[in-house]
Amino acid sequence: MEKAVENLKLCDSDYRFMMIVWENAPMKSGELAGLCKEKLGWKKSTTYTVIKKLCEKGYIQNENAIVSVLIPKEKVQAEETEYFVERTFEGSLPGFLAAFLGGRILSEEEAEKLKKMIDEHKE
Repeated sequence: MEKAVENLKLCDSDYRFMMIVWENAPMKSGELAGLCKEKLGWKKSTTYTVIKKLCEKGYIQNENAIVSVLIPKEKVQAEETEYFVERTFEGSLPGFLAAFLGGRILSEEEAEKLKKMIDEHKE
């Protein structure tokens, strides 16, 4: 069940941690600590501190030593992207796309996918 979280922006280390959780949850907290040691170079205590912090923020839950996701990755990514476009491109999606594409040439398939997405999101 998803909790209401006012601000879905994560610092870089919390985001990297959540990527591991999103990819592997539900999982035992001890196994998560092992993955964080392997992938992030964290001590067990660091992982447990972050688990506690993100439980308090409503991103995950840790019940009976099983960590599970409360906020889906897609929701966090959507808010992060919206914030980035607003801050960096003054909310201009065309400005963002122009900068993102740069001089890159799209394949016919990529162009069609983008056109379809735009058509699905028109007012």
